[in-house]
Amino acid sequence: MPVQVSDYSWQQTQNAVFLSVPLRGACVRDTDVFCTENYLKVNYPPFLFEVFLYAPIDDASSKAKIGNDAIIFTLYKKEAAVWEALSVSGVDKQMMQRIREKSILQAQETAKEAAEAKTAARREDQKYALNVMMKIEEQERKKIEDMKENERIKATKELEAWKEHQRKAEEQKEIQREVKLSQEKKQIEEERKKLQHKKSLNRNLASGNLATKGRNSENIFFDKFNEDNVPPPRSVGSIKINFTPRVFPTALRESQVAEEEEWLHKQAEARRTMNTDIPELCDLKEEEKNPEWLKDKGNKLFATENYLAAINAYNLAIRLNSKIPLLYLNRAACHLKIKNLHKAIEDSSKALELLTPPVAGNANARMKAHVRRGTAFCQLELYVEGLQDYEAALKIDPSNKIVQNDAEKIRNIIQGTELKSQ
Repeated sequence: MPVQVSDYSWQQTQNAVFLSVPLRGACVRDTDVFCTENYLKVNYPPFLFEVFLYAPIDDASSKAKIGNDAIIFTLYKKEAAVWEALSVSGVDKQMMQRIREKSILQAQETAKEAAEAKTAARREDQKYALNVMMKIEEQERKKIEDMKENERIKATKELEAWKEHQRKAEEQKEIQREVKLSQEKKQIEEERKKLQHKKSLNRNLASGNLATKGRNSENIFFDKFNEDNVPPPRSVGSIKINFTPRVFPTALRESQVAEEEEWLHKQAEARRTMNTDIPELCDLKEEEKNPEWLKDKGNKLFATENYLAAINAYNLAIRLNSKIPLLYLNRAACHLKIKNLHKAIEDSSKALELLTPPVAGNANARMKAHVRRGTAFCQLELYVEGLQDYEAALKIDPSNKIVQNDAEKIRNIIQGTELKSQ
């Protein structure tokens, strides 16, 4: 059976009533507040407080503040007047029941009207957004059409200019051909005149000239051609290469070269077998297929604020070895930077799963995982869950002032949250 709360205090002005109800340990999550214009109820198990108000109030603008073991109500009167008492007097059980039922119906009707108004507003917003998108698409379409028309006009002008250039080039070639033909005609005419002039010369003189020309040509055809001596090609051979054997830093009397070579062979086989399922590794060098190398690469990309590239490096490293908690922890930091809050929560939780058992060696990593997950919760406005992670981080490192200050801010947000009356 609920415990009725009768210890309360109230003050009033002409326009408002200030009501303080003490409830030890009351918090926003566990307290149920119900308020209409004539009825007010607070349910915080096992405590119950209800009052049948003396006059109607404006329940839409009234407020309730929960915190510091009390609930403080600010109730605004519908009509400015001084009340004789907080609750109406002479109310029997039947009348109380009627007022409760009427208040519930009134609240349901108000909620229904608010839902309908919200639906209508959302429909109007969608309609407005659709009209805006249609206008934008129309503008883009017109812009594309204008660009196409400008490109067509430009191409047409370029084609006309090219045709004009080709026509002028053809005219120039025609002029050159005509000039060349006229020159050839002149040369033919001059040759014909020279031949006629040669016929009138003395035949004996012509015969002497022909004999001299024959002797000169004879010297041409009988010149000797001296070939350079070309050395023969070299013979084919082979080069033998001897590789230096790998030397282990072990004394000869304690050497286990055979076992170490076998271990290296097995590691190489395992690495090749594991990398066959990852096509991204085909173009990488051997040292780039190491998860530790990829982790260092992701850290350098994170330092240069290239968060997407850092996430890609961590993703590939996790595919190679999914048991390294720092990969998930660093990827969670990248997701926080680009506001992938749910991904940050998943990676922080995975890092905490792998950071077991909790020892001093992984205390710093566990604290970072709690802080990053708590930060993601708070950015999602899940302040209670975020405070739990910050408190877990403080258990690991109680002297961390930054975490202490952030946790205190979250507590103030939770305790000072204002609830509008329903």
